[in-house]
Amino acid sequence: MKQSEDAKLQRGLSERHVQLIAIGGAIGIGLFLASGSAISSAGPSLLLSYLLGGCIVYFIMRALGEIAVEYPVTGSFSAYAHKFINPCAGFMVGWTYWFLWVVSCMTEITAIGIYCNFWWPELPQWIPGLLSLIFLMSTNLFSIKIFGEFEFWFALIKVVTIVFIIIGGIAIIFLGIGNGGKITGIANLYSLKGGFFPFGISGTFKALAMVILAFIGIEFIGVTAGEVKDPEKTIPSSINKVLFWMLLFYVGTVFVIMCIYPWMNITKGGGVTESPFVSTFSGLGIKQAAAIINFVVITAALSSCNSGMFSNGRMLYNLALQKQAPQFLGKINSNRIPANAIIFSFIVASFGVLLNYVMPKNIFMTLAGISTSLGIWIFAVIVVVQMYSRRNKTADDIAKLKYPMLFYPYSNYVALLALTATAFLLFREKATRMSMISLIWLFIIYLVYKLFVEKRKKIIL
Repeated sequence: MKQSEDAKLQRGLSERHVQLIAIGGAIGIGLFLASGSAISSAGPSLLLSYLLGGCIVYFIMRALGEIAVEYPVTGSFSAYAHKFINPCAGFMVGWTYWFLWVVSCMTEITAIGIYCNFWWPELPQWIPGLLSLIFLMSTNLFSIKIFGEFEFWFALIKVVTIVFIIIGGIAIIFLGIGNGGKITGIANLYSLKGGFFPFGISGTFKALAMVILAFIGIEFIGVTAGEVKDPEKTIPSSINKVLFWMLLFYVGTVFVIMCIYPWMNITKGGGVTESPFVSTFSGLGIKQAAAIINFVVITAALSSCNSGMFSNGRMLYNLALQKQAPQFLGKINSNRIPANAIIFSFIVASFGVLLNYVMPKNIFMTLAGISTSLGIWIFAVIVVVQMYSRRNKTADDIAKLKYPMLFYPYSNYVALLALTATAFLLFREKATRMSMISLIWLFIIYLVYKLFVEKRKKIIL
């Protein structure tokens, strides 16, 4: 799993870079667009869905953190699956994670096209998507320090905006500031038809699929392990802080918008015609704020897609080092960036531009469902890999772990059970049933390994 000196990527990411890259990847369409669909499934009880999802994701990240601190390598869970399970598992995890973020990038550029319709209703969705891809590919080909700084400030824009939304919303809820002096209170959470659980407790669990989608990206902390300074300190600190801030942001913003505006009105159009945050401020008659928020959610989608392409380049690079991908993908440029892997990922992601041209009205939920199902599989593998890593460890070895899994192995079982239940709910719903494409992908990638990689130790293209 060690890389030669001339092939090593640059360890140029500090703790603040890692935290903001993780937040930048995770706070995107899952909060700013798909939360509309989640609200329509659970109503106010979505707040509980986020808290439950946060607990599940924390167990997953602790599992990843235990291994990443011990083995801080580029490629993270693909390399770990290869080491602790078998080469086939590493191959499937690496290529599936790559495919996950290609699809996620397609979803993000679809969201950007939807957001742009706020200002230009007649503008075809595919045009903003294409321009976004070109811009982001250029960004990812800079040095890692420049990328880290760019993503830091990119993510900071949406973090500051979320804080503004929370503070401004609280001012409206309890003081009436910005709402003509009218205090809204929190009655919208329980007094509307159906109360806090308008769809029963089943609605709370049904929304978990979109909640998991919202948290996909937090695993970037593990992906960056090979490029962070002082991983023993940075990785645990980043996991603890990032999850706390993400829960605060998700729960806080959803709490605010559902308090100040009836949740039934937020979800008109299924939550995919515009951001529910924009709908809220437009509904309150605060047009300037709605326009500002719409700009911010565009930068949020760009940031998330940017982080995804960063991750994709590193995953393909690691696969190439293990001779599980074409060798040209393992080349790095003079800036020590896996440029070929990044360019290849962007070329494939450009298929999303075509999909937005052919079927702009239906593509978002289809892509979001596929992303979520792939993310669930990756999360499950992370938990399983950590369990495999413990098999040959003695009690003394475990005692020396610098960031051990909490409540092992019971927390692993809880996380796997929750992920399985979420996948079942995702496949059952009509809007996200196409997510079963992910099962076809897993079968294909397994066959590719058996037919080409296992026998010849390389991919023949």
